[in-house]
Amino acid sequence: MTDGSASASAANQSPVRASVLALGLGNLLLTDDGVGLRMVATLAAESGWTGVEFADGGTQGIALLPLLEDRRTLLLLDAVGLGAAPGTVHVLQGNELPLSQARRSTTAHEGNAVELLLLASLLGQLPEQVIVVGVEPREVKTGIGLTPEVDAALPAALEQARILLRAVLSGLEAH
Repeated sequence: MTDGSASASAANQSPVRASVLALGLGNLLLTDDGVGLRMVATLAAESGWTGVEFADGGTQGIALLPLLEDRRTLLLLDAVGLGAAPGTVHVLQGNELPLSQARRSTTAHEGNAVELLLLASLLGQLPEQVIVVGVEPREVKTGIGLTPEVDAALPAALEQARILLRAVLSGLEAH
């Protein structure tokens, strides 16, 4: 007869999280704003990403904060408007992240990646490595589907994300 303490202690332990989180952000109902969600769905459907958790963050903004806890690396996939030509693929990391340029949301349901990263940093929950792969949108307005420029950039953005994920995973294996 067992006392049940082993099963009770196992039940109290939280599951081990993947050290890498690939988080897609955006809104599929706002044309090019859905590019991050398309990227995360494509990557999640591929095999061989042991150690990576994929999440569709939609437009949840700072409600996603708990997803960042206990992660070593965050790969953020999103539409990134930096004023370049539509369809330009952006890769940002380290000092390139515009944390000081956070724009305040206008509603309680809205949020953006910069606000999420800024709050995570202030709370000490920002993963040690944050990488953003994004595509410059042509338009963000009500509509389903990506504009031709952003759709054409999707394979290059996905390849950048794959290269970065492989590098991160091989770096984790080296430790």
